[in-house]
Amino acid sequence: MTAGRAPRNLLFILSDEHQRGVTGCYGNPLVKTPNIDRLAASGARFTNAYTPSPICVPARAALATGRWVHQTGCWDNAFPYDGRINSWHRRLRDAGHHVASIGKLHFRSSADDNGFSEELLPMHVVDGIGDLLGMIRKPPAPRGGMPALAAEAGAGSSSYNDYDHAIADAACDWLAARAGKAGDKPWALMVSFVRPHFPLVPPQAFFDLYDPATMPLPRLATAPDHPAMRALRDCMNYADYFADDAVIRRAIAAYYGLVSYLDHNVGRVLDALRAAGLAGDTRIIYTSDHGDNLGTRGLWGKSVMYEESAAVPFIAAGPDIAPGRVVPAPVSLIDVYRSALECVGTAAPVPDRDLPSRSIWPLIEGADAPRVILSEYHAAASVAGTFMVRRGRWKYVYHAGYRPELFDLRADPGETTDLATDPAYVGALDTCERALRDICDPDQVDARAFADQAARIAQHGGVEAIMKRGDFGHTPPPGEAARFA
Repeated sequence: MTAGRAPRNLLFILSDEHQRGVTGCYGNPLVKTPNIDRLAASGARFTNAYTPSPICVPARAALATGRWVHQTGCWDNAFPYDGRINSWHRRLRDAGHHVASIGKLHFRSSADDNGFSEELLPMHVVDGIGDLLGMIRKPPAPRGGMPALAAEAGAGSSSYNDYDHAIADAACDWLAARAGKAGDKPWALMVSFVRPHFPLVPPQAFFDLYDPATMPLPRLATAPDHPAMRALRDCMNYADYFADDAVIRRAIAAYYGLVSYLDHNVGRVLDALRAAGLAGDTRIIYTSDHGDNLGTRGLWGKSVMYEESAAVPFIAAGPDIAPGRVVPAPVSLIDVYRSALECVGTAAPVPDRDLPSRSIWPLIEGADAPRVILSEYHAAASVAGTFMVRRGRWKYVYHAGYRPELFDLRADPGETTDLATDPAYVGALDTCERALRDICDPDQVDARAFADQAARIAQHGGVEAIMKRGDFGHTPPPGEAARFA
């Protein structure tokens, strides 16, 4: 533990596909997120936090294990975490702490030992297999979810809304049951919501917070002319269904409504923590597994390394964290691993000392921690492995077999100008590529991902059999069957 910090309980709240820029405390003047904003005001807000992969399953496996994606081998949504690599939850449970999970995990199955003392309302990948279509990458298998994503956007009922309500109910009940009970060791509770992940169907009251006619259109209309982006557009065919401004504004209003609905449920959990008398001895982390492009550059969903997709909100609060902190130090979701262990007072064992995970707690106190952050993508609609390096002011994106991208986030936070072809920035390109290769050999990792995917495609009957299985769009909540199309 950081000097002067006593062990505490940990309440870890995770959302799904929450774009950092659609949060009040990150500067959005339109979205209504009073509970997340209050949490940030009471503690520390990280301004340079990233997902280890802009897609659910790989990101969540990396978060659980404190390892980069190429270290877990969980390449895409058909390679779920199965408990074989140690997780922060198993480390805590095996050290005698009670560790509970409520909500979405997106692991293989609860039949695996995922490291929790209990899993409540768990969502795992479909049939323990997941999204097989995403493994077909040369050329990418066509996806069928875009028509529904656009057509459904608007107020209505959704099993995802019901699921998040049930998750919040269960979390409130869990916290109430711990009121007045002093255990020998601190506990850890992971509350994992599915919103604002599509379908873009918020409850009526939350959609009504936003008038579609007044919603701003995305600031960039088209994606860069890059082979990786062309492959993504051809596979996902966004432009066919988001061609009309009215459709785009309605979809954005629906997403904002889902973020406000998420915020409402986060508030319920935070209120329950206070009502149970546990707030004085509990640290809280709020973050999301990745972001959402939300129409920027003509892209929807995630899957790319631009800030809308790869950056995440990251907030920490608690009784020994000074309010109003803004932390510019770069962090990754893999840092939850070591942060969770330190929070509850468990030292990392010897086998964990080489993990890339770092604790966030010294950073809140102002520790200087120059660091390179990595994100990888080897999943649906990608014709090559994509590797993002964030090093100081620079964001460098390596596309295996294709030209790189380079952005100066200090001068150009909106990533409007790719500097990779400008001779003036050869030095920055070389420095960033060396930083990437200090972590991994991207071409070797790319080849390994394709080889693993080819083997799993064969295991499931080959490309034709997988195409025949179809696309289910999004993972259904517990008790609901996947709907293939």
